Amino acid sequence: MTPDTTQPERMAEETEKLRELIERARYVLFDFDGPICRLFAGHTAEWIAGEQVRWLEERGLRDLLSEEEREQPDPHAVLRAVHRRDPGGALVSELEERLTQEELTAVASAWPTQYADPLIMTWHAMGARLAVTTNNSPLAVTGYLESRGLSNCFAPHIYGRTRDLHLLKPHPHCLRRALDEMGADPSDALMIGDAPTDFEAAEKAGVAFLGYGRNEHKARVLTDAGAACVVNSMEPLLKVLRGQA
Repeated sequence: MTPDTTQPERMAEETEKLRELIERARYVLFDFDGPICRLFAGHTAEWIAGEQVRWLEERGLRDLLSEEEREQPDPHAVLRAVHRRDPGGALVSELEERLTQEELTAVASAWPTQYADPLIMTWHAMGARLAVTTNNSPLAVTGYLESRGLSNCFAPHIYGRTRDLHLLKPHPHCLRRALDEMGADPSDALMIGDAPTDFEAAEKAGVAFLGYGRNEHKARVLTDAGAACVVNSMEPLLKVLRGQA
């Protein structure tokens, strides 16, 4: 019987694709919640979104959201929905500030993504320039990185949510800021993200993209969005960097 070489060949192809992305990346742009940590592992995103909805209802603003929007387990989705109805208004500013405070609270119970810390430190030690490009608050990012001893790997290149909510990913604003302030050509950069909005922002910024899907569903969503290279762990990246793959 002829041995089935399909699986080993596929794995070799995926490793080679990964090596090609990594070796040409002089600048690496990390999304925060997902590739670096699970920010809402303890202080859940679903609970925060529910609190946002309750806060609006207490102010007689229940009808500001559709039924579907009220059931969203994503606080960023609720924030976007309010922004669409009241762009730049005081209500949006207050809701965004409340979300920032919840994200800061979440830092204390965030789970580090497995292999992310050594990956970041290895990449930094090898001379790559690293940045965080995220829809989360830069204050939460800074707090988490400081708690893990990773600040020097990124500082000062942390580009997060601003009060201009229309600039959230999939808008490429935070990626372009990172590239401009690091003096990077998009062709020398790689973004690592875990959502279709990350992939879309990378495409718009002209930056290569590596998807991180920690489970089958998240990986499939990225693949369906068009991401050509998706991993379910940071370990393969670390092995490529260390010459172990």
